[in-house]
Amino acid sequence: MLVSQRWLRMSGGGSGPQTRKRGVADLRQYNSEFIAQGNGPPLVLVPGLAGGIDLLDPLIRALSPSYRVLAYQLRGENDCFALRRGFSLGDLADDLAEFTRWHDLERPLVVGVSFGGVIGLLAAARHPGLFSALGVQGVGLRYESGLIQRVAAMVLGGFPLPGDCPFVNQFFNVLFGMRPTPEQFAHATRTCWQTDQSVMVHRLRLLRRVNLGDLLPRVAAPALVISGTRDTIVSAANARALVAGLPDAQSAVIERAGHLAPLTHTAQAVDALTRFFSSAALVPA
Repeated sequence: MLVSQRWLRMSGGGSGPQTRKRGVADLRQYNSEFIAQGNGPPLVLVPGLAGGIDLLDPLIRALSPSYRVLAYQLRGENDCFALRRGFSLGDLADDLAEFTRWHDLERPLVVGVSFGGVIGLLAAARHPGLFSALGVQGVGLRYESGLIQRVAAMVLGGFPLPGDCPFVNQFFNVLFGMRPTPEQFAHATRTCWQTDQSVMVHRLRLLRRVNLGDLLPRVAAPALVISGTRDTIVSAANARALVAGLPDAQSAVIERAGHLAPLTHTAQAVDALTRFFSSAALVPA
């Protein structure tokens, strides 16, 4: 996988895998803060509905020994007033494409977590040939309007909440799918409340309108769909339907993992991604 001279200058050449850099990508619609860490093939990490790149810090650190990880903030994450201009999921997908071009990356790997996985799939459909392979976690073929989703949308959309609200924090126990360690729970609640409440609501509304079924045939990049057996947001049947709808897809199921698998089962998620990305089908002869 080739990178340009500009990318080599930014990445620091032969810096060690734990060298971390924070920067800002000057995109057309917003300035996106990003983290770059590690060496190896470039891998763009797309964060989920809340928490941004800070929530995914365990995943960034675990991937960085094998990849040059670039995790970026989605539009609206650091500036909730961006919602005034209005944008769609397609616009967020185009932001991802622009972010890769801003770094002069040639067909990078992409990993999207939950909401970020939907963005990754949309970007792959809208920009064929831009990515060499795609991994998504916590994503199904369609948005499931279950009890948890309805309550979360109602509470976030109808009531102004203080940061780190104890009532809403109880939902994290459901998202984890297991009893998290105190450190995991504190990390999730602290970082997720960094995302403005209005931004969470806007992203939930975007998810409810998307129809991946019509777009999946245009996803040419090989894809890996990671799911957890205790995911209460995306059912096993929904994840299987996503795999069936993609032209070239594999699945990986993590036992006893919930929707926040990258936090609780980081090693298993990284192992599945590494095996997939390094498979014979993705490595030129």
